[in-house]
Amino acid sequence: MSKKSLRVWETVSREVILNHSKFLTVENHVVKLPDGQIIPDWAWLIIPSAVIVLAVTENEEFLCFRQTKYAVEGTSLAPVGGMLEPDEAPLDAAKRELLEEMGYESSNWISLGSHILDPNRGVATMHLFLALNAKKITEPNSDDLEDQELLFLSRSEIESALRKGEFKILAWSAVVAMTLNYLNALNLQKAE
Repeated sequence: MSKKSLRVWETVSREVILNHSKFLTVENHVVKLPDGQIIPDWAWLIIPSAVIVLAVTENEEFLCFRQTKYAVEGTSLAPVGGMLEPDEAPLDAAKRELLEEMGYESSNWISLGSHILDPNRGVATMHLFLALNAKKITEPNSDDLEDQELLFLSRSEIESALRKGEFKILAWSAVVAMTLNYLNALNLQKAE
């Protein structure tokens, strides 16, 4: 199969039109398409990149929160996660978030990849991780604003929750689905 040479767009200029806070910057980009056409008003959003971690205990229980979020109606199941601090490596942020929010640590970390939320508007990169053999070492010390309850879900419970749409945020559903896929592949390897 031959690969077609794909042409990229060019950023001609960018201007900050809103610097709301460390949580949101809005830019206007002037973009040049490969055919020379200029788009003078391409909206670009910048929010901090984040980590999302699905932790599994030594007893094969999946750690999740039942919590509220401002933009979500009702409650949602959620893995642990949070924003990267300036100059913080994604794995370091993942370890910090698991410890701060759940009081757990893991020595067995699997990267499930880094994924851009919106390829046309920027937004942020989500770094997804699986933490295996998680152990509780302290009480949580979270500064989260949302109410949340720590849950211990079995494999069948988390599979059912994913199918029923109980993880209401796309990135949360993705880390759960990718974790289950990883664990299925691992089990197949062990069976061979």
